[in-house]
Amino acid sequence: MRCPFCKKADSRVIDSRAADDGNTIRRRRECAGCGRRFTTYEVIEKIPLMVIKNDGRRQVFDRNKLLNGLIRSCDKRDIPTERIVTLADDIEKELHNTMEREVTAKAIGEIVMENLKGFDEVAYIRFASVYRKFADISNFRDELDGLILAKKGKD
Repeated sequence: MRCPFCKKADSRVIDSRAADDGNTIRRRRECAGCGRRFTTYEVIEKIPLMVIKNDGRRQVFDRNKLLNGLIRSCDKRDIPTERIVTLADDIEKELHNTMEREVTAKAIGEIVMENLKGFDEVAYIRFASVYRKFADISNFRDELDGLILAKKGKD
C-alpha cells in the first residue's frame, strides 16, 4: 500500500478490525519510509449483475422488480411480507452465487418459478400464468397437472 504522505510503497499493518457490520476491514498502517500512520479500508468489489432481456437489451438487476413480482403473485394470500422479502433475498443470493455477471431474464424467471413451487402453490400458478403467458385455460390445467404430479411424487 502506497503511503499518502511520502508515496513510498512499503508499509506495514499495525491493526486490523471489522467495520460496517463485517462488510469492510479497517487497517491501520505505518509507513516504513516516513513512519507516519494512516488508515485504509478493504471492501469486497461489487460488480453489478446484468440482466439480458428477451429482446437482447441489457440492464442492471433490479431487486425491487423481483420483489414486486413476488408480492403480486402472493397477493391476498396469508403470507407475511417478511417471508416474501426473505424469498426475494434467497433468489437474489442464488443469482449472485452463480458467479455469472450476466444472466438472462428467462433464467431469473425459472429460478423464481422453482422457488415459488415449494413456497406457495397458488403464488406459483399466478406467477407462471404471467411468466409463461398462458393463453387459455388449458395452459393452467397443464401447469396444475404438473404440480399435482410433482406433489404426488413427493408423497
